[in-house]
Amino acid sequence: MTISVVGSINNDIVAVIDQYPKRGDTIFGKEIEYFPGGKGANQATAAARFGRKVRLIGAVGSDYYGEQLINTLQASQVDSTYVKKSDKYATGTAIVTIDSTSENTMFVMKGANEDLLAEDVEIPFKETEDTSVLLVQMEVPQETVIRSMQLAKERNIFTILDPAPAEGITVKALEYADVITPNRQETYHMLGIDVVNVDTAIQAGRTFENMGVINSILKMADKGAVVYQSGEWCHIPAIPVDPIDSVGAGDAFAGTLACCIEEGIDLVRAARFASVVGALKVTKVGAQVGIPTKEEVKGFCEQLGEEFLLDKEETFERGFSG
Repeated sequence: MTISVVGSINNDIVAVIDQYPKRGDTIFGKEIEYFPGGKGANQATAAARFGRKVRLIGAVGSDYYGEQLINTLQASQVDSTYVKKSDKYATGTAIVTIDSTSENTMFVMKGANEDLLAEDVEIPFKETEDTSVLLVQMEVPQETVIRSMQLAKERNIFTILDPAPAEGITVKALEYADVITPNRQETYHMLGIDVVNVDTAIQAGRTFENMGVINSILKMADKGAVVYQSGEWCHIPAIPVDPIDSVGAGDAFAGTLACCIEEGIDLVRAARFASVVGALKVTKVGAQVGIPTKEEVKGFCEQLGEEFLLDKEETFERGFSG
């Protein structure tokens, strides 16, 4: 079976600085690097790191950066057959600044991601029947996200909604989600609840349940996460690490969660394992290139005394098309 991801593909420009400038200030940065990114591409890559069959449905521009990003996806074993090449927009770009605390601020120019239309997600659902899990985020048009979730619902495909970024969230998507995985900012944007501890996370989980989503994972950064399921809840403590780059940690979490769900692992164990992978990502630079390999995750699990859950591999024959 295949994990299908509907989402964004970006070229990330990452600037490392000591502190953010005040309005109107000019400061000197420490370094700048260029990485493949975009939430959809990051999450697809994270799932593929565990040897799963992964299909990405997205869009890039008909330009140099688009070609390079497709090549990177293919090198990571992600099926790019349904990555659209837009003649209307250039490839999406994210400008990321990381300060000395490893916190990031991001400016995203959607570009070709805006050209991923609802009709574009119809095609892969018509031409393929092997999707077991759908993973979506909110960096592509809302109508496209909703349509992909509707198609998944019609086919009884388990759907994970990572409602990021907060600015792109539409509450209508909750109608079709089997599980939602918001962080503090996204939860506040949707519910007006500031998730700062277990009690407020439980409150948010109950609110999501009243809105129709019985399963939620409320992420609280260094305070861990709360898995809420039909009135029951479990707190998962954060994994202590020395952070370097938090960009892509949520994507590593989401891609790993999709793998666990595809294998039938219960949500609490899945969220715990995804937290381990997300924590390891924070210790590496680059939203996509910093996503840990299966071997690195195994070693980290041994170091922590954590259970490694994903030994099965399902890589498929090459021959992707762009």
